[in-house]
Amino acid sequence: MNAIAQAAATVANPITCTLDFEQDGVQHGFLKLPYSRDDSAWGAVMIPLTVVRNGNGPTALLTGGNHGDEYEGPVALSKLAQQLQPEQVNGRVIIVPFMNTPAFQAGTRTSPIDRGNLNRSFPGRPDGSVTEKIADYFRRTLLPLADIVLDIHSGGRTLDFLPFAACHVLPDKAQQARCEAGMQAFAAPYSMRMLELDAQAMYDTAAEEQGKVFITTELGGGGTSTAKSVALAERGVRNVLIHAGILAGEVEQGETTLLDMPDGDCFIASEHDGLLEMCRDLGETVSQGEVIARIHDIRRTGSAPVEYRARRDGLLAARHFPGLVQCGDTLAVIADVLA
Repeated sequence: MNAIAQAAATVANPITCTLDFEQDGVQHGFLKLPYSRDDSAWGAVMIPLTVVRNGNGPTALLTGGNHGDEYEGPVALSKLAQQLQPEQVNGRVIIVPFMNTPAFQAGTRTSPIDRGNLNRSFPGRPDGSVTEKIADYFRRTLLPLADIVLDIHSGGRTLDFLPFAACHVLPDKAQQARCEAGMQAFAAPYSMRMLELDAQAMYDTAAEEQGKVFITTELGGGGTSTAKSVALAERGVRNVLIHAGILAGEVEQGETTLLDMPDGDCFIASEHDGLLEMCRDLGETVSQGEVIARIHDIRRTGSAPVEYRARRDGLLAARHFPGLVQCGDTLAVIADVLA
């Protein structure tokens, strides 16, 4: 641990919780983060949360709105917070539907306060920016309470995904097996062993480094949700809670296709600005060398488009969503089909 990290570890986080995590029953309240600004000198960022507890069973930490333009998690978890009763629960469920509340309220991936991407801000800092303070509180206060963590994502405004639950390849194979079991219990149409291009500052990594069972999802995209994607989220949340022994009942099984993202060749990134023409659709099988997308010049007519080709055989699992792209954007992700 470097000197800066050591100093931060001794600083108390300014976030306070209006709830008692050890109290049985249903509680609705806030994580309160002081935030002085032009329109509220002694104001605060108020992050809603619900705690449902009944006895000393396992704890599930359920989060949505890690990115503010992804909606399946916020909808499904808001409904769960309204409906879940203590007599249904063995243990404790901590529900945070709008994890990065400033970003969620703005409908943006990152916070309008400090442009912080919460899922790239861990381990966070108690004396840092608003986003870093939220990350630090989750790492030092909420994650240690949890046995199993479910963080619900979709593609937001700039990506669209096949609906999948995911886990990561981990050095601890016993921990990875527990995460894979949770991923399978979610019972999404697809299950992904996911490669992250940069996992160093992610919520996922913070949870996994604490030995937690961590499950995430990508359930659609385009900056909206659908009836089908919300239903998948609701069923998946219930399945994970049953799998963890927190809710009674049987996991509602569904057919799932196991996918893998083993290396960087899965990702096709744009090296041009322009108009995107997708040549294959989500869920279609593609072959190495096949044209996946074309980018057309929007500054002049008569120019041939640039073609982007698959670097592997597989299934088109993700695609860029808006019709215009810029250099550096991910155009497509091609996953291996394992089973």
